[in-house]
Amino acid sequence: MTSVFRDDDQLVDPGVSCSRCAAVCCRLTVVLMPGETPPAHLVDVDERGLDVMRRDPDGWCSALDREHMRCGIYASRPAICRKFAMGGAYCRDERGSFEATLPRPIALRLA
Repeated sequence: MTSVFRDDDQLVDPGVSCSRCAAVCCRLTVVLMPGETPPAHLVDVDERGLDVMRRDPDGWCSALDREHMRCGIYASRPAICRKFAMGGAYCRDERGSFEATLPRPIALRLA
């Protein structure tokens, strides 16, 4: 897979806040690096044989605290999660992709 860099990769949208987000980054595949040891019940092996964070059947990371929509193992979260820039290009793309899947309100036409 080739990384694609854009002119806005380093720009951060100050309007994006994890406290006002649906935790869409918690739907991404998180590959664990050697030495990372989250609780065993949160680890899975993908089709390539890589250790990854387990995801629930609905696609969300198993470490997600659904009551507060934040990481349940934040202090010991994987390195790739630590590098994910809040409001950065990848964050904005993921938020946009997720929002595009949400049902839109039906517009009423007044006759």
